Amino acid sequence: MEKNKLNKLVLAAMFAALALVATMIIRIPSLGGNGYVNIGDTMVLLSGWILGGFYGAAAAGLGSCLADLFAGYALYVPGTFVIKFFMALAAWAIYRVLAKEGKSNTGVLLVSGIAAEVIMVAGYLVYEAFFLGYGAGALPAVISNIGQGVTNIVLALALQLALQKSKAVSTSISSSLKK
Repeated sequence: MEKNKLNKLVLAAMFAALALVATMIIRIPSLGGNGYVNIGDTMVLLSGWILGGFYGAAAAGLGSCLADLFAGYALYVPGTFVIKFFMALAAWAIYRVLAKEGKSNTGVLLVSGIAAEVIMVAGYLVYEAFFLGYGAGALPAVISNIGQGVTNIVLALALQLALQKSKAVSTSISSSLKK
């Protein structure tokens, strides 16, 4: 295995573990449904922004769905994997397309984070309403999920900017996102 792929695999495993821990560390039951509010999306967004592509999306989906499994929410495992996978993928793809080399891209991070969290809110609404059979009973959880989304965007943006400022991650689009 070439070194770059091994590095991405190790980082993906680390982000999956971070997503699992961040999801499980704070779990507040959501309105309606049977889900819970957490800060795991912070790691979902960071895995998308830092790892990007398949590795970031796989780490986000795997870590988040394992948290559901370990926390006793087995019914949510398939939905969570798909939703978190596409959240990270969207955050990466939007950032990759909109960011400008050599410029501050805080606004682009914000836009990509909002798009990813819209996927989360809509994804869980559809999953709970149709796949879990809650119907209109899934609607109250939208409020909790919006709150979760806003909180996680703020946390992820703060962490990403701190990591960029510390030079722990590259701010260069070509080196951090287009690989």
